[in-house]
Amino acid sequence: MNLESPIAKTKKNPEDLYNFLTQVENFRTLMPEDTKFELKGENKFLFGLKGMPEIALELKDKTPNSQVILSSTSDKLSFDLTCNISEKEDGSEAQLIFKGEFNAMMAMMIKGPINKFLDQLIKGLELI
Repeated sequence: MNLESPIAKTKKNPEDLYNFLTQVENFRTLMPEDTKFELKGENKFLFGLKGMPEIALELKDKTPNSQVILSSTSDKLSFDLTCNISEKEDGSEAQLIFKGEFNAMMAMMIKGPINKFLDQLIKGLELI
């Protein structure tokens, strides 16, 4: 299952946005208010969305000023969350890409909550 967020426009330059996203504790500020968030180390955090099991994400890969990839640490919900960053005249743009392998029933159940989650994260990026 592949899902893409809308593109966020931010006043931050690509380097500042990249630095913000590679500090996983900063994801707390992007999460919806009713989301459980717990830091699990320098590069890992746990979050819980309403109606879904808690998920741990870990910083998997990063390309300076252009891409940050987080991966779930669960075998049951295995996916990557990629943020692509591009430079624009007055700041930068970011888009979130969700990629996971799920059976059809699981994909149908989680598609709505994941899309909503991506939208909330991208709106949070526009506000930083």
